[in-house]
Amino acid sequence: MSVAHRDLRRLPKAHLHLHFTGSMRHTTLVELADRHGIRLPDSLRDHWPPQLSAADEKGWFRFQRLYDLARSVLRTEDDVRRLLLECAQDDAAEGSRWLEIQVDPSGYGGLFGGITAFTDLVLDAARAASESTGVGIAVVIAANRTRHPLDARTLARLARQYVGRGVVGFGLSNDERRGVTEEFAPAFKIASRAGLLSVPHGGELRGPDHIRTCLDHLDAARLGHGVRVAEDPALLDRVVGRQVTLEVCPASNVSLGVYRQALQVPLRTLFDAGARIALGADDPLLFGSRLLDQYQSARELHGFSDPELAALARASIESTAAPSDVRKQLLEDIDAWLAEPLG
Repeated sequence: MSVAHRDLRRLPKAHLHLHFTGSMRHTTLVELADRHGIRLPDSLRDHWPPQLSAADEKGWFRFQRLYDLARSVLRTEDDVRRLLLECAQDDAAEGSRWLEIQVDPSGYGGLFGGITAFTDLVLDAARAASESTGVGIAVVIAANRTRHPLDARTLARLARQYVGRGVVGFGLSNDERRGVTEEFAPAFKIASRAGLLSVPHGGELRGPDHIRTCLDHLDAARLGHGVRVAEDPALLDRVVGRQVTLEVCPASNVSLGVYRQALQVPLRTLFDAGARIALGADDPLLFGSRLLDQYQSARELHGFSDPELAALARASIESTAAPSDVRKQLLEDIDAWLAEPLG
């Protein structure tokens, strides 16, 4: 006998962990590659989604190579605008009403007239996509931890220029096993003084030690992933006490080999401990799984009830940089969803 549930597509939610190129539709990737004469490997064309693992450096290198190939199909202003519009359309179809998309402008500036010109383009495209779909869109500018920390300071100063104009946070991405996180602290101080949220990646490929570093040196308000805090109960208590949001991306965790199967992702452990969790899709282009899939997984594999799924959605909205009136409306809409009859 099947159990009646409310439609998760109708549950208002925010999407806080989504990378720029990684948000691209697979069909768009193939079409743009053909248009621009870029050869894609079978894993990105005919055998998609690719089989991935980041358990070692070789595995991460393969993941990064595929990501770089995907990024290379974005050649024109129209390509960028299309990506953001389709991304917003896909989020809207899944009930996401607010999106904070993460981008490293230094990865695109060479083709688009520099990092400032590219950031201007992204923000203008985001505004247009938001007007078209009704999804609120903000941008997190992220530094690459495999580059020099001075590059991160440049990006932090860039992000500072756009406070109040669509940029709401500053992040640190790429393989968290590389670089020295503490050396990026000056960049995060620049961003923090400007009022930007600190949202570094931490606690996926490395364990609790790196989460502690992100808290102590980068003053993280949200942690990209953060799932491995479950391995350290005292640290988990600290994260809960400080109300640090964990941007949990279950499909990513499994695809990259952090956990062998979805049931091993400690979603229930984190939730029951009182952690603030915002589910995210990370890179749907490479993992073949979008935001709605993460909520469905929480329901079907981890046994989350509708009130618990609503709590996840509330946490995602409360963790945004959205205006207070937007947050208030979305939280009221979640209450309305819970009041709907079971389908």
